[in-house]
Order: sequence, then C-alpha cells, then structure tokens
Amino acid sequence: MDICAQGKPICVASAPSASSGTRRLPRAPSTFKLLHMAAADRVSAILADARSVHTDAVRLLASGDIRDAAEKAWCATKRATDALLLARTGVEPETSSDTSGGLLALAVGDNAVRPLVRRYYSRQSELHGSCFYLGACEPLDETERRIRQTADYINDAENLAGVN
Repeated sequence: MDICAQGKPICVASAPSASSGTRRLPRAPSTFKLLHMAAADRVSAILADARSVHTDAVRLLASGDIRDAAEKAWCATKRATDALLLARTGVEPETSSDTSGGLLALAVGDNAVRPLVRRYYSRQSELHGSCFYLGACEPLDETERRIRQTADYINDAENLAGVN
C-alpha cells in the first residue's frame, strides 16, 4: 500500500474488474484507529486483571486472610481506575499518584465520575493503608464490605469507561 506524504495510507488501484475497469483496495485503518483499537484492548485487559485480582481478594477473605484480601481489593480498585483513565484520556497511569491525580482531574469535568473518587480514596486509606500496612482492619464488617463491594467499583469504572 502506498503512503501519502502525511503518513496516511491511501487507496491504490489494482487489476481491472469487469464492471468498472478498475478495483479499489479497501482503505487501511488510520493510525488513530489502530491506536484506539489497541487502547480498547488494553482497557479490557486491565479490567480483566482487576476482576481476577478481586476474585483473589474474595478467596483470601474466605480463608481468613483479611490483610492480604484488603490489599488485593485495593489493587483491583487501582487497576479498574487505571482502565477508566486509559479509556477516557488515552494514557495509562504509571504510578499510584498518577492514578489518584488522574481520577481527580477526570471528576472535575465529569459529574458521573465524582462518586468513584470517594470510593477510591476509601479503599486506598482503609484497605491499603490501615488494614494491609498497619493491620488495623477493625471494624471487620466494614473492611469485609469494602472488599466485597470492590466488584461494584470495577463494574462502575467499566461502565464509565464505555467498554461494555
């Protein structure tokens, strides 16, 4: 396929056809479309990872390991947020700080994202900070609720990402 000066694929004529004398080859996807498709695949992969990590969290919770369950639930929350940010901005956060700042910035311009902010920081503080790092997991019913309801957070992030 020929490439024009701007780097975009162009259609080229091929062997003559019976009806028109020439046949046009289908246009190749634009670079933007290819990048968009790759980003969409990456968003789906990150969300699948978030669900897998959350499944591990629930398994650990059932086995009585609430600290590791809390950390897995936090990780699932962060991954789902990373997927949302990639879907909305085209950039995958590299650090937790990038994720936190990106979520705040996204929420400023989108009221639908705002409820995630509170839930994100609740999990960061209570599951990651207090329970996992400090071992302060009381009250247990609240920690268990946050772990289990991380599935809802993942679903909400996926809906806001426009994946489903």
